[in-house]
This record gives sequence, C-alpha cells and structure tokens, in this order.
Amino acid sequence: MYPVLFQIGPITIYTYGFFVAIGLMLGISIALKQAKRDGLDYQKILDGAFYIILAGIIGSRIFYVIQNFPLYKSNLLNIFKLWEGGLVFYGGLLLGIPVAWIIIKRQGFSILNFFDLFAPSMAIGQAVGRIGCFFAGCCYGLPTQIPWEVTFTHPQSLAPKGIPLHPTQLYSSLACFIIFVILVSFRRHTRFTGELFCLYLILHSGARFTIEFFRGDPRLWFWNQTISLPQVISILIFTTAVFLYVYLKKNIQYKISK
Repeated sequence: MYPVLFQIGPITIYTYGFFVAIGLMLGISIALKQAKRDGLDYQKILDGAFYIILAGIIGSRIFYVIQNFPLYKSNLLNIFKLWEGGLVFYGGLLLGIPVAWIIIKRQGFSILNFFDLFAPSMAIGQAVGRIGCFFAGCCYGLPTQIPWEVTFTHPQSLAPKGIPLHPTQLYSSLACFIIFVILVSFRRHTRFTGELFCLYLILHSGARFTIEFFRGDPRLWFWNQTISLPQVISILIFTTAVFLYVYLKKNIQYKISK
C-alpha cells in the first residue's frame, strides 16, 4: 500500500512505525487512565510499561527475523530497521511476560492485577499497529480472488507485488478491536483477579490460530506443513489460559466460601 507516510528532505516517516507508535501511546494512555481510577501508582505503572514494551519490541523483532532470516542474511544491519515493518506479537509476548514478572514484582504490584490493567491496552495497541502492517505489506495473506482482496504495488512494500491477497493484516486488526471492546465491556463484571487477562489470551490466541490459515508470508511449519509455529504457540497459550482461568476461578470461590 503506502509504506512511506511522508518525506521531508532526508527525514522519512514510515507508515508502519507511525501506526505502531500511535497504538502504543493509545494503549498506554488507556491503561494509565484505568490505573488512576483504581488508585494505583501512576509513575510506577508508566516506568514498568516502558521496560515491558521495550522487551516486547525486542522479542517481536527477534521472532520476525528468525522467520524471515533469508531477507536479512545478506545485510544484517537491516535487522534494526524496525520502522520499515516486521514484528511478531508472540515473540514480544514470550519475552515480555518474564520481564514483566521481574519488574512488577520489584515494584510490589500483583502480576495479575497488572496484566488485567493492560489487557485491553494490548488489544487496542495491536488493532492500530496491524493497520501499519497493512500499509507496510508485512504479515500479508495468501493469494485469493475474494471481493475484498488487496493488491500491493508499491516498490517498497514487503508483500508480493501485483498479486491479489487476503488482507490478513486487517483481519487481525478487526479481531483485536473486537477483543478490545469485549474486554472493556467486561471489565466491570470480572469476578476474580486475572480473569480479564485470561480472557484476552483465550480470545487472541483463538483469533490468531484462525487467521494463520490465511497468511502467506514465510513461517515455520510442522507436521508436513499442516500447522505453523504461530498456531502451535496459539494452542499452547489458549490451553494455558483456559487452565489458568479455571484455576483462578476455583481459587477465588474457595476463598469466598471460607
């Protein structure tokens, strides 16, 4: 589509980087407003979010480069060009969660409270960031002839040019936006700490597993190319989140009954 948002002399603003930045700022602002309502320490939340987001970006980039290493092996410096596109959410999640655990424990917060606070923010941040993926052409879909197919023509696009493709970036964006609405609507009805975060993981992993069937960009495959690495991770996250949900629900009921 339009990988470059605008250019002023030597300064180039990439559309991908712009939307990712907007998504991050929107997500953080929503979390901070909720933190104020909950009476949490604003500055500690902001400090923790900075390091967790940094870890998430690093993990996301590492995961993307591993999946697309042939694109970078001839020029390793391109690995650091994040603004051009190329982050994988699960990589960020896998590195971000342990970093979050360490930082949040040091600050004295409940890990589940913190994740509940940021669950809607992660969803809306992804919803906006995926629009950047669409403009950059990364995370593209399989060839198709559906009425809403998209064809990338820009020479800097990361997607194949001149081929009608599934707009999987927009599928993901819409799915994350719906998850955000569900989480915000459900927040006031939660029954135990960690429920909102578990719900986010269940909904997101289910959506990601489904959308993977329409993805056409390079991925790591298992079992004779019947299931991709992101789908394997989706299954693991979905299963873990369901077990955690059941455990936390039973645990809180036990406490109430006592």
